[in-house]
Amino acid sequence: MDDKPYTLYAWHLSFFAGKLRAYLTYKKVPFEESPVSWAKLVGPIHRNTGARVMPVLRTPDGRWLQDTRCIIDALERSFPAPSIFPATPRRRIAAGLIEAWGDEWWIPIAMHTRWTYTENYALFEREAGDALAPWAPRFLKDHLVSRVARMLRGYVPRVGIVPSQYAMMEEWSLAMLDLLERHFAATPYLLGDHPTIADFGLQGTMYGHLGRDPWPKREWIDPRPALRGWIDRMATLDHDAVRARYGGPTPDAPAPGAPVDTLPATLEPVLRIICREFLPMNQAILGEVQRYLAKGPAAGRPLPRTLGPAEFPMGAHRFSRLAIPFTLWKLQGVQDDFRALPAADQATVREWLRGLGGEGFLDLAIPRLERAALSVRVLEAA
Repeated sequence: MDDKPYTLYAWHLSFFAGKLRAYLTYKKVPFEESPVSWAKLVGPIHRNTGARVMPVLRTPDGRWLQDTRCIIDALERSFPAPSIFPATPRRRIAAGLIEAWGDEWWIPIAMHTRWTYTENYALFEREAGDALAPWAPRFLKDHLVSRVARMLRGYVPRVGIVPSQYAMMEEWSLAMLDLLERHFAATPYLLGDHPTIADFGLQGTMYGHLGRDPWPKREWIDPRPALRGWIDRMATLDHDAVRARYGGPTPDAPAPGAPVDTLPATLEPVLRIICREFLPMNQAILGEVQRYLAKGPAAGRPLPRTLGPAEFPMGAHRFSRLAIPFTLWKLQGVQDDFRALPAADQATVREWLRGLGGEGFLDLAIPRLERAALSVRVLEAA
């Protein structure tokens, strides 16, 4: 295990920083946090990762890691216990699907609440300004923040945040938050008595956006005490405190007398919605990728960050946004986990997903993708 501290470059405002910070805290990874200034963003971060992005982790031996899942996979080799990846087949695939859903599906919800409700701007301006230029007078901080804010607001329509879809997003969010409230009132984490990759995937939007920005915090999160408790638990408790508080067994072991590969009953409504909505979203994205690839060879070259419109269900409505091929790379990891299972376990998972309406996750013909900073490149056809 590494003794020197890692360096986390992040803001508390950042969607994905909440995910990674929670993981580092839970796994007792020694780290120091360094706020991301403008100079760091356009200098060493961009130079070493190929993107102006956060969070980024610098290792004690000087390597720069980017993308939360890639960072977590790398750290699991040095900090293997307690594992955040379930050892049983249905739980493993459920955790991976929820992580991908947390990372990708919730982005429009998080950006909508931040940029549609103006009372959130003051927190963003203060924290982002102090991070971007801690040495600068307020007028210069405000200038830099306005540049960042313009860039982020320019991204909003691409992910479907347009006035005609505001009500749909809020209706869906309230219904889902109610399901999560009922779940966390019954069990401390998504899959049971200890965190898995599923919890870290959902923590991104819940901590950085919904749980801290003034409007969603007041209107959506604080009225749901069980959900609020889970967000705070994920942000603060290490694994010893979790086990002491909840009396859980060793990580990834079932409770006494429980079947080995069970999932909490209160999670099933959430999983059914993921199958009903996130699967069509990925099918629509794949359709756009296939149309793009049909125009000519693309092997080895990064795909565009966004492609044509993708439409899919959101509750009782139809949501439209631009297709982001990166989402398929996330789902490819779930398919890889499934294909690595023994045949009998694959059959168990397939039957389970079929009952939820999600067998199609396993059969999507995704071309082999490789992450390239914030984009993906095609390595080979499906």
